[in-house]
Amino acid sequence: MSAEDRNERAAQAYARAGWPVFPCIPGEKVPAVAHGFKDATTDPDRIAGWWSRNPDRNVAIATGAPGPDVVDVDHHGEQGSGFAALNRLKREGLVENPGAIVRTPSGGLHLYFAADPELPQGNGSIAREHVDFRGAGGYVVAPPSTAGGRAYEVVQHQASDATVDFAAIRSVLDPQPERSQRQRQADGPRSFGHLPGWVAGLQPHNRNGGLHWAACRAAEAGALDADMTEQLVDAALRAGLRGGEREARRTIASAQQGASRPFEREREREAG
Repeated sequence: MSAEDRNERAAQAYARAGWPVFPCIPGEKVPAVAHGFKDATTDPDRIAGWWSRNPDRNVAIATGAPGPDVVDVDHHGEQGSGFAALNRLKREGLVENPGAIVRTPSGGLHLYFAADPELPQGNGSIAREHVDFRGAGGYVVAPPSTAGGRAYEVVQHQASDATVDFAAIRSVLDPQPERSQRQRQADGPRSFGHLPGWVAGLQPHNRNGGLHWAACRAAEAGALDADMTEQLVDAALRAGLRGGEREARRTIASAQQGASRPFEREREREAG
């Protein structure tokens, strides 16, 4: 089978899985259709027409439901890579059970997750951590496409309905600047009563990450007191968090510790 045949066969296979596809210029990430990801389709006849005319075109998948949500871990050589950030996300349980892991031509990784059509996520980037997000309104070039003479390669593939929470990832890798102590005191714990209910409704494979995100939001506002902690622990148990109460408390403590570091720096500045 020629490389060109593999491209069309791959495009048809992605489409059969329900992921809309479209062609890109051979060896590049540039769309070869007028409207880019907006022209993506699962129609086999249209796909056949695209690749029969130009069989060496790369294959791109439109991300966001019905396509996947993708975490893009970049590798920029001497300028840095996102692998340290990826290890942090693994320790926090935020990138568990991806349906596929793809090695990109630069040496980075694409982690594919199921996209929730009721909770669409857009695109974003944490440049200093070399991590990008691809959701609704985005796309990724997919195997067996090439760029710079190197191929996109599947490293791991498994049946998985795991989702990923871009907001939770950002809260770990790119926490927002903290407000002053007076602002936190003025805000108090109000407007966070919905968090336990939200945690209780988390779906499998997103429970730990969702709990961490909720605890971070409460901690940043100074609302993660003993009562809120117990409510979040109870909610996590009702949601069926793997690891039970011990894991719930560990995750909440991690969020509390992460939120306290900027506060400590602020107190040091005020003392100085």
